[in-house]
Amino acid sequence: MTLPRRLPLRLAWPALGAAALVLGAASRPAADDPWWSPGEGRVFPATLDYPNAHGVMRTLLSGGPLPTRGHPFFEPIGTNGRACVTCHQPADGMSLAASTAAARWELTGGRDPLFAAIDGSNCPTLPQGERASHSLLLERGLFRIQRPWPVREWQGRPVTPDFTLEVVRDPNGCNSGPRYGPAAGNVSVYRRPRPVSNFKYLLAVGFAYDPKQGIALPRDPRSGQMQSGNLMADNRAGSLFEQMADAATSHLQLMGRLTPQQEARILDFEMRLHTAQQISHAGGPLDTLGAEGGPAKLRDSQPGALGSIGTPVWSEFAAWEKIPAAEAAKLSPEQLAFRQSVARGAQVFRNKTFLITDSSGINAPVGFGNPVRNSCVFCHNMSQMGNDVAPGQVDLGTTTLPFADPWPDLPLFRITCRGKPHPFYGRVFYTYDPGFALTTGRCADAGKITLQSMRGLAARAPYFSNGLASDLRGIVDYYERRYSIGYTEQEKQDLVNLMSVL
Repeated sequence: MTLPRRLPLRLAWPALGAAALVLGAASRPAADDPWWSPGEGRVFPATLDYPNAHGVMRTLLSGGPLPTRGHPFFEPIGTNGRACVTCHQPADGMSLAASTAAARWELTGGRDPLFAAIDGSNCPTLPQGERASHSLLLERGLFRIQRPWPVREWQGRPVTPDFTLEVVRDPNGCNSGPRYGPAAGNVSVYRRPRPVSNFKYLLAVGFAYDPKQGIALPRDPRSGQMQSGNLMADNRAGSLFEQMADAATSHLQLMGRLTPQQEARILDFEMRLHTAQQISHAGGPLDTLGAEGGPAKLRDSQPGALGSIGTPVWSEFAAWEKIPAAEAAKLSPEQLAFRQSVARGAQVFRNKTFLITDSSGINAPVGFGNPVRNSCVFCHNMSQMGNDVAPGQVDLGTTTLPFADPWPDLPLFRITCRGKPHPFYGRVFYTYDPGFALTTGRCADAGKITLQSMRGLAARAPYFSNGLASDLRGIVDYYERRYSIGYTEQEKQDLVNLMSVL
């Protein structure tokens, strides 16, 4: 049985007391403190375990431990006291859970660099000492993302948007004032931070072109490699170098540019990280009885082909479909039932088909048809990972009416197509986040978002780019509402259990 190397207790944070209300390098936390502050100089071990509501998350660092003192991922190299690690916490699967942000607010009285006005508040113009000014981060784990408007450039070409954007509702004041909003030359949307791990898979490309749009893939001018489009929600940065530059300027408020040495050190660290759930509270270790859960499989494997052609997606848990009687006798009834549920969930994920309708990037413009019948693996098809090997963004309706849930705390925009109407929403429609359209300037791309990575889900609620689903069951419930799939209650629970061990 594999035991966790370390189990830092998230619930111990409030007990640290007033002495812990020190920020950045001034804080000297214990080695097992789940919060990594900028500049503290802790060593990042080769194996790092943290508990979550579903079990234990493990991050492996290939090549051995990394001293973080002086490392640009861990040092506050910008002007607001943050480091990259501030928003990409190891305990949260190298992302940031809303519960972690809320705990940090309580512990520091809102004085942590995490809550920097630039994007850790609903708008920099709000009173920064008030909790309500940071509600989107504290309750949904959302950061403010400011994009230029009109769209200035995409893939090196000038862009004239083929749609107009009007602010219908602006609850936070960041889309209608003199400094923030279309009149000031920018648009504010609110999104979850994407995990900084498992990049070997996120950068993998399964096609030489974008099959969702029928165009050739762009190439990274520095490496010459084709870009997967899986790094950022709106694909505004196609390579890790572009992503670093974007994050350093916008989130760290770095004055100037990262040096080549800083870029190389960050890239080296990020490419060595592999993260996945390692232990389940309900099922025990995820790499026993023939199963291959945990990040070691990710570290030791290569990005797979489409699940329908290569290794089936989530076949890591196929051995749990029929556990030998002698082995089953060693498990508690609860452990056995949970493991069998996970195996069923993988089958439902692969085999339960439903009609996918009115989803740009799937039903149009690529010609799969509307509707098209398929299963979850139609988009979540890469073996060992569950992201999409077919580059390009998809509109699942999570940010756009009528499919998105009503959300009064988010801005609402009216999109009006100047030329050809949107293939499914018509000429005029409403969205909380235009998504990919803020990168391309195309009305047909409004609402498209890059699919989320499925590894490490247990540690980083809430889910979807805008935090629409507060827990794993919320993911399943959204898809059920959106596509009328007809999941049974048992199938829903099996899918939840599967996602909890990824």
